[in-house]
Amino acid sequence: MTLDVTWLGHSTVVIDVAGVRLVTDPLLGRHAGVLRRRARPPAATATAGADVVLLSHLHHDHAEVASLRALHPAPVVVDRLNAPWLRKKGLDPRGLDVGQWYDVGPGVQVCLVPAVHGDRPMPHRPNAANGHLVRLSSPAESSVRTIWAAGDTELCPELDRVADLAGGAVDVALVPVSGWGPRLSGGHMGPVDAARACAQVGARVAVPVHWGTLHAPFVGQFPRGWMDLPGVAFGVALAEHAPGCEPVVLTPGQTWRHGG
Repeated sequence: MTLDVTWLGHSTVVIDVAGVRLVTDPLLGRHAGVLRRRARPPAATATAGADVVLLSHLHHDHAEVASLRALHPAPVVVDRLNAPWLRKKGLDPRGLDVGQWYDVGPGVQVCLVPAVHGDRPMPHRPNAANGHLVRLSSPAESSVRTIWAAGDTELCPELDRVADLAGGAVDVALVPVSGWGPRLSGGHMGPVDAARACAQVGARVAVPVHWGTLHAPFVGQFPRGWMDLPGVAFGVALAEHAPGCEPVVLTPGQTWRHGG
C-alpha cells in the first residue's frame, strides 16, 4: 500500500492512500481574507477527485468557503457544532463527535480527535475545533496504520486521547509549527511545542504544516527570513524532544511517499 502526503501550503494536505483521496483544511486561492499567499495557489488538479474533506475549524484560513465549494460534492468531516454553518453554505457536512468513526472508503476510516484552539473566538461562526485521525483497517499491507492531522491546537493534555483512539503510537503526524506572523497567539504551537506534541502521541514521522505560506499585508515590518525558519526549527526541536520521530519537511506542492 502506497501513502502519498502532499503539502499544498498552510494546513492544506492531500492524503492519497488505498485509492482514497483526503484533503485537510483546503485553502486553494490566492488569499485568505486579508492574509496574502506567499506563492502561487495550487493547481486545481492537486485536489481533483477528493473523496472527503477534513475540516478542523471555521477560522478563515482553514474554512475558506470558495475552496470548500471547489471540492464539492466531497463530504466535509467536521465537528457536529460546525455542521449547520457549512450546510447553509451549500456544502455536505458530516458532523461528528470526538471518537466517532466515519467510513471514507474501503479500508479507510476517519474520526475527530481533540484540539484546543479557543483564543480567538469568532462572533459570526461556530467555534468548535478538532483534529482528525485517519485509520487504515488493512494494516497487514502497510506499516502505516494511522495519520494524525492535528488542525490548529495548543499543546495540551487532551492530546493524550489521540494515541488512545489510534490504539497506540501514531505513524504519521501533520502538525502545525507556526502561523502567519513571527509571533504566535494562544491556541497555536511553535516548533518546540509541536515536537513535544509528536512525543506525546508517539509519532514516528512528522510533517510540519501551518508555516511559510500566509502573511499579513504589512509583512515588510517583520524580521527578514521569518517565514522560512519554522520548518528548520521543527527538525531541530524533534531531535531534542522526540528523537524517535523522523521529520519530513516539505515545500508547497512537494509529496512524501511511503511504500510502493
